[in-house]
Amino acid sequence: MSPPLSPRRELLLLLTLAGMQFTNILDFMIVMPLGPQFTRLFGISDAQFGLLVSTYMLAGGLSGLAAAAYVDRFSRKRLLLFCYAVFGLASLGSAMAPGYAVLMAARLLAGMVGGIIAALCYTIIGELIPFERRGRAMAILMSAFSLATVAGLPLGLLLAERWGWSAPFLAVAGISALFWLFAARTMPALADHLDWKERPPAWSAIAQVLADTNHQKALGFSALLMGSSFVLVPYIALYMVSNTQLRTDQLAYMYLCGGLLSIATARLVGVTTDRRGKVRTFRLFAGLALLPMLIITLLRDVPAWAVIVVTSLMFMFMSGRAIPGSAIITSAAQPQWRGAFMSLNASVQSAAMGLAALLTGQLISRDAQGYIQGYWMAALIAIATSLLAMALAGRLLLHGAPAPAHALPPE
Repeated sequence: MSPPLSPRRELLLLLTLAGMQFTNILDFMIVMPLGPQFTRLFGISDAQFGLLVSTYMLAGGLSGLAAAAYVDRFSRKRLLLFCYAVFGLASLGSAMAPGYAVLMAARLLAGMVGGIIAALCYTIIGELIPFERRGRAMAILMSAFSLATVAGLPLGLLLAERWGWSAPFLAVAGISALFWLFAARTMPALADHLDWKERPPAWSAIAQVLADTNHQKALGFSALLMGSSFVLVPYIALYMVSNTQLRTDQLAYMYLCGGLLSIATARLVGVTTDRRGKVRTFRLFAGLALLPMLIITLLRDVPAWAVIVVTSLMFMFMSGRAIPGSAIITSAAQPQWRGAFMSLNASVQSAAMGLAALLTGQLISRDAQGYIQGYWMAALIAIATSLLAMALAGRLLLHGAPAPAHALPPE
C-alpha cells in the first residue's frame, strides 16, 4: 500500500492529471465549434460532421473495452505516459490532415487513447485520494473541462481564425509534449496494484467487473449522465450560428463565459459534494440543468447576449453535476477492480456519447432558409436521461463512504 501523499505532492499530482486532461478534452472539444468551418471547407453535411465527432467517442469506447482486460496489469504511470504520447502524435496528425478522410483517421487514433487516459486519471484519484477529499480532487480534475472551455476553446478559435483550422491541433500537440515531460519527472510509479496475486486471466477481468450488481448500476448511471450531455453539446455551435444572431467569430465568447462560470463555481461544488453528500449535490445541479437544456434548443433569431446567458447557465450546471457525478462513479468501484472498472466505464461513456451524437445527427435537419430543425427532440431525450440518472444515483453503494449511524455491526 502506498504511503499517504503529503498535501504538496497530492496537489502536484492532481494538477498534473488536470493538465493532461486539459489537453485531452481540448483536443476533443475543439472539433465541435469548428463544425461550421469543416462543413464549409470539406463540403460535408451536418450528419457527416456528427460522424466525425462520434467516431472519436466510439473509438474510445472500443479501446476502453479492450483496456479493461489489461489495464490492471501495468504500472499506471507507464501506461498513462504511453497513451499520452500516442495522443500527442494523433493531435499532430489531425493538424496535418489534408482532407476529411485523413482527419477522420487521426480522430479515430486520438479517441482510442483518449478514453484510456481519462480512465487512468480517475483511477489514480480513486486509489490515492481518500474518500472524504475525493469531491475536492474531482473538482480540480474536472476544472480541466472548464479551463478547456474558458481558455482553450476561445484561444483555439482565435488561432483557427488567424492561421486556419489546423492551428489549434498543433498547439495541443505542443502543450501535450510539455505535460508528458512534466508527468514523467514528477508522477509516482503507481504500481502497488501489481502486488495483487489472485488476478484471474485477462479477459475475465471484464466478467468480474460486470458480475458486480453495483458496477452494473454505476455503468448505467455513467451512460445516462454522458448521453444526456452529448445528445446536445456537439451541435450547440452549429445550431447557434444557424438559428440565432450569434456569429462564428462570437463563439469564443459563448465558451469563454460558460467556462468562467464553471471555474468560479467548481471549488464550491467540490466542497458541497464532500460536506452535503455526493448524491444530494448531484441531484441539485442535475435538476438545475434541465431548463437551460430545453431553452437552448428553442432559441431562434435572438441576440448574441441572450445566447451567451442561456448557454453559460447550462455549461455551469452541467459542470456542477459532473463533479459529484464523477465522484459517485469512482467511489462505486470495488478497490481491487478500480482500474478495470474505470477503463470499462470510459468505454461505456464513450459509446454513450458517440451514440448520442449520432442520434441527434439523425434527428436534426435544415429547412429552406438554412435553419436547423428538430433540435428540441434532443433536449427531450437529454431531460429524460438526466431524470433517470438522478433516480439511479441514490441506488449506488459508494465504497469508502462512512457507514450510517444506525447501521448494525457485522456479525
